[in-house]
Amino acid sequence: MTFPLTWLYAPGDRPHVVAKALGCGADVVVIDLEDAVAPDRKEYARAATAELLADAPPVPVHVRINALDGPLAPADLAAVAGLPGVSGLRLPKVTSPGQITRIAEATAPSGGGAPPLFALVETALGIEHAHAVACAHPALRGIALGETDLRADLGVREDAGLDWCRSRVIVAARAAGLPPPPQSVHPDTRDLEGLAASCARGRTLGFLGRAAIHPRQLPIIERAYLPTQRELEEAETIVKAAATEQGAQALPDGRFIDAAVVAAAQRTLSLARSG
Repeated sequence: MTFPLTWLYAPGDRPHVVAKALGCGADVVVIDLEDAVAPDRKEYARAATAELLADAPPVPVHVRINALDGPLAPADLAAVAGLPGVSGLRLPKVTSPGQITRIAEATAPSGGGAPPLFALVETALGIEHAHAVACAHPALRGIALGETDLRADLGVREDAGLDWCRSRVIVAARAAGLPPPPQSVHPDTRDLEGLAASCARGRTLGFLGRAAIHPRQLPIIERAYLPTQRELEEAETIVKAAATEQGAQALPDGRFIDAAVVAAAQRTLSLARSG
């Protein structure tokens, strides 16, 4: 299994920026038709994105459509949902499982399944319904936070004020059998020290990877989320010990390992290979 660590946003109304993003080394490029595009540029962004994704790009590309309950989402879905270059649809401001089900049904081709869907939880109501959203439909492959809107909705001023919401979404994802969510974007593209510190904090909470809005953020995110050499060595020791003796056991250094510890070690090694 591979684990995307970097998700680079690019505005849909700037095809040249999208083209550059495709070559920046991000694991996933997210073409944004929503917040990054001015109202009078929405139609152009949709058309430009549809043209770009008529063929498969060199890296996975997701498209973030406009508000699900607004007038633009149906046209966005009609234009991009079935294109060869679309690896996933990112759904903004999800508040209920019914929204996921409707999108899945609307985008499922005759005789086939819906494209992979990814829900963004960005409001207090979305947080309350996070687990139900995560379980809404088999087409849903991940959930994540949109922290800018959530911060405004909750009136949160300090970053730590979002930690409960972050943990809520992480737990909801894992309880639904989905991958750990990536962190939301760090909005200051020049504050690389702050980004690194925030990623370290996110990793301790259980996030995996992060969304970015500038290529310079990508290597910081990768370094923060890839296992360290010490973590790799410890994981290799655990996996080797488990291969030679079944069941729970104590390592020579006194560490106790069981099936859960072995599974975590295997994930660490898989993550290193994906990087």
